[in-house]
Amino acid sequence: MKLIGNCQTTAMGILPHTDMEKALELSLSMDIPFWPQLPRYSYFEDMYVQISEHFPGIIVNFEKQNISFSLDKFYQEFDNLMNNWDDDNFFRLSPDYSVLFHRFLDMDLTGYQYVRGQNIGPVSLGLKILDENKKSMIYHEEVKSIIFDFVARKTEVQLKDMLEKHPGSFVWVDEPGLEMIFKAFTGYTSDGAQRDYHSFLEKFPGPKGVHLCGNPDWSFLLQLDLDILSADVFTWGHIFSRYKEEVKTFLERGGIISWGITPTLTEEYEKENVKTMIEKLEEMWTYLEKSGVPRRQILSQAWLAPSRCCLVNVDGEVTVEKSYRLLKAVSEHYKNQI
Repeated sequence: MKLIGNCQTTAMGILPHTDMEKALELSLSMDIPFWPQLPRYSYFEDMYVQISEHFPGIIVNFEKQNISFSLDKFYQEFDNLMNNWDDDNFFRLSPDYSVLFHRFLDMDLTGYQYVRGQNIGPVSLGLKILDENKKSMIYHEEVKSIIFDFVARKTEVQLKDMLEKHPGSFVWVDEPGLEMIFKAFTGYTSDGAQRDYHSFLEKFPGPKGVHLCGNPDWSFLLQLDLDILSADVFTWGHIFSRYKEEVKTFLERGGIISWGITPTLTEEYEKENVKTMIEKLEEMWTYLEKSGVPRRQILSQAWLAPSRCCLVNVDGEVTVEKSYRLLKAVSEHYKNQI
């Protein structure tokens, strides 16, 4: 599937809403809608909990709302995973773990060119969840390869289910942990991550997309075999755009960049408007254009998105919804130039 940019709007999966219908309405207001993840609605909707369904060794405490890992439990449940490896139902996102996913697929999505799903990525999953000794499960060598293969299998089945409903479906992975691997204290080197990620992407079905809100080694990401890179350029664009040669090569390969531009944090949003958002994009895009990246190519291979998810605003979903409306106005400005 060849992806078209043209400054279409999309967004990350996590929303602060507790009302499913309002969350779906907001998602469907985007050019590329997605099934929402609503951790405030239910802990089942937390992205780490959702992906963990049937992963051996995982312990989810719904009362305390935390998730952990046990190596002993991993060994006890490992054979069950292997025995069910070829069974799509085993890897399917069940209604218990996401009401929104199934509600989204029941809707009429025929008016959209693309629709998107998402999973937490393997690096983030492996770094986030700790065992009883506070050790990330990705540091258990016998577990690490299973994490990557498990996420790839989950993504494969999610995409299959979505493709039954819409031919323009794709799934990307959220990878906040990719920023962490470049910190010396993690013990998981970028060389190791690169090998693991290349292997993971070979198993990744459909267009290969990664989203993150942090500031990783952009060269590392832009040189991966990705079709989509989604980034928070509101915060990190002044750094990201300086990787001009890598961006140029990424676009020449046909990649889509999802430029996360409109802020969702209340204090940041209140300082911005359509004019300032356009100015921020123009600064980055003009720099790339002067570095040899044609403006037409930037626009034709660009999606626009909010800068990041946000669950901390005291106004709940209000600022997030304003950010989506601002995004649509910025998008319309650029669509008129294409």
